[in-house]
Amino acid sequence: MLGPAEVRRLAEELGIRPTKKLGQNFVHDPNTVRKIVTAAHLTEDDIVLEVGPGLGSLTLALLPAAKQVVAVEIDPPLANRLPQTAREMDPENAEKLHVILKDAMKVTKQDLPVQPTAIVANLPYNVAVPVVLHLMKELPTLQKGLVMVQLEVADRMAAKPGSKIYGVPSVKLAWYAEAKKAGPVGRNVFWPAPNVDSGLVWFQRHESPLSTVDQDRLFKIVDAAFAQRRKTLRAALKGHVEDVDQLLQKAGIDPQQRGEQLSVIDFIRIAEV
Repeated sequence: MLGPAEVRRLAEELGIRPTKKLGQNFVHDPNTVRKIVTAAHLTEDDIVLEVGPGLGSLTLALLPAAKQVVAVEIDPPLANRLPQTAREMDPENAEKLHVILKDAMKVTKQDLPVQPTAIVANLPYNVAVPVVLHLMKELPTLQKGLVMVQLEVADRMAAKPGSKIYGVPSVKLAWYAEAKKAGPVGRNVFWPAPNVDSGLVWFQRHESPLSTVDQDRLFKIVDAAFAQRRKTLRAALKGHVEDVDQLLQKAGIDPQQRGEQLSVIDFIRIAEV
């Protein structure tokens, strides 16, 4: 495990100064990474995808718990150093690690040496939701995930219809998986400490797809419905679909409702019509 001293030593060795642009806040608390791995419900057969491993704090906790770990890192110095850190800190499990130098938003299944069954990651706050949605779409083998994100983002990802914070991230993640919050994470476990609190989100992919409806069409309707939250569906979807009232009537949806009142199944019914 990497404690505060080891994290700062590695950062100094690499000349790393954490940047806001890459969303770099390195975890230096061993208890926190143990908590994350426990909450991920991994089995010895799981192949874990970690996005943004950084200096390797979480990676070292994942290696003994999984069959293999695929770490996707965008920063070359960090990606190049990670295998050495694994060999130094956990030589017994170091061979389980695969490091991919790439932007997670551009990763496809062809980029990976093995196909992951779970994602466990401390995600940069500014791209957390897009990364999760991209990977769930591109990697159908991903069956579950546990991600650490900004607390406000965690709330939105796990929100249910009718909530004030229910919105686009809630619906789009619900298309792929059932999500729920898995606990808070304080600021003092990071270096440097962020200006916001963090939270854990657990999600499990649906056993079978909710619908065969075109995903792009569905997501466009969701985006339109939440573009101006105070508007009714009739007003929000006008200009995006033809014959709004007739369409919503066929879907069995009240045109006076707002997007925040609809479940992903409701949005699917609209898209199918």
